Amino acid sequence: MTISINKCTFQDLRILQEISYETFNETFKHQNSQKNINAYLEKAFNLKQLEKELSNISSQLFFVYYRNEVAGYLKLNTNDAQSEEMGVESLEIERIYIKSKFQKHGLGKYLLNKAFEIAVTRNKKKIWLGVWEKNENAIAFYKKMGFVQAGVHSFYMGDEEQMDLIMTKIIK
Repeated sequence: MTISINKCTFQDLRILQEISYETFNETFKHQNSQKNINAYLEKAFNLKQLEKELSNISSQLFFVYYRNEVAGYLKLNTNDAQSEEMGVESLEIERIYIKSKFQKHGLGKYLLNKAFEIAVTRNKKKIWLGVWEKNENAIAFYKKMGFVQAGVHSFYMGDEEQMDLIMTKIIK
């Protein structure tokens, strides 16, 4: 099994947008209106927004490759780039997505391990993420990886308010 991770660059902007659209749509289209999905996609993944995210020194984006094909991606935030005020000792996993055809190959675990590695090298004490309360597969995966629920926050899918569970893991 050939798996690798590369940091996203500005040359990857279009690929990042494509995989963001594809994986978000695959993950949430069955439980949300297409109108709300489209509104979110346009807001979160337009080229200007993605360029801004790539420019932020407190954010990092990575592609995971499976057999030399982009299979998913990871977005990490520290400091003021975090979507919630969690402090300088925390690292946020804002996005972790795997294309459906590549799921069940251990790629999510591979990306999480990359996040843990970066958290350790940056002397972070906690890693955290938000996951939609109805995304049962993801919640089970994060629990298996040692995350525990520590709170909730609002997430807007278009004009619909949804609840994300905030899950954390202490870095040892």
